[in-house]
Amino acid sequence: MAVVITGASRGIGAGLAAKYREMGRDVIGTGRSVAAQIQLDVTRPASHKEMAEALGDVPVDLLVCNAGVYLDKGDDLDTGYGADLWAQSFATNVTGVFLGIQALLPHLRRANEARIAIISSQMGSDTRAHTGASGGSYIYRSSKAAVLNLGLNLANDLRPEGIAVGIYHPGWVQTDMGGSTAEITTDEAVDGLIERFEALSLETTGCFENWDGRPHAF
Repeated sequence: MAVVITGASRGIGAGLAAKYREMGRDVIGTGRSVAAQIQLDVTRPASHKEMAEALGDVPVDLLVCNAGVYLDKGDDLDTGYGADLWAQSFATNVTGVFLGIQALLPHLRRANEARIAIISSQMGSDTRAHTGASGGSYIYRSSKAAVLNLGLNLANDLRPEGIAVGIYHPGWVQTDMGGSTAEITTDEAVDGLIERFEALSLETTGCFENWDGRPHAF
């Protein structure tokens, strides 16, 4: 089973890659660093093409779209949220996800029952009962809402081809992005997410779930 994980150089991505390798899976991790198995800058269309070419004819059973940024953390409403941050965030968190999936579609089509897992966030939810509508972090929230919408529509379009798509909230995780006071460890998030990915099928395609299996409101 070939697993491609974007943003695998650190945090959740690195944890997922390590765990899948322990499970005996063939893991291809991407990252911007030259140390990554496959160097990928998700904001560059040409980089996605290079990634696909580097994989050759390998069938991809699972694509985990994990690469993401949170550039407006702590920004002030009166002075922050510059246009450059909007552009950079959407280029990574939304366009980068789409381009990665588009580039690897031929590889996913070569696999039996291929799956795509998109890491979004509860902060992309429009349900006020969740922290998705508690204010602030406008760019990050908007980008995660957009990638949630992207995943739902891809699930609809790829179902006839036998490719399942799931969208996931990884939890508030103790990573560089989540901070040291976050609720769960990277290992907890990784173990939960892998359970979700393994359970993803055409019957559950289009799901939006928490790392621990609870359905998340859209």
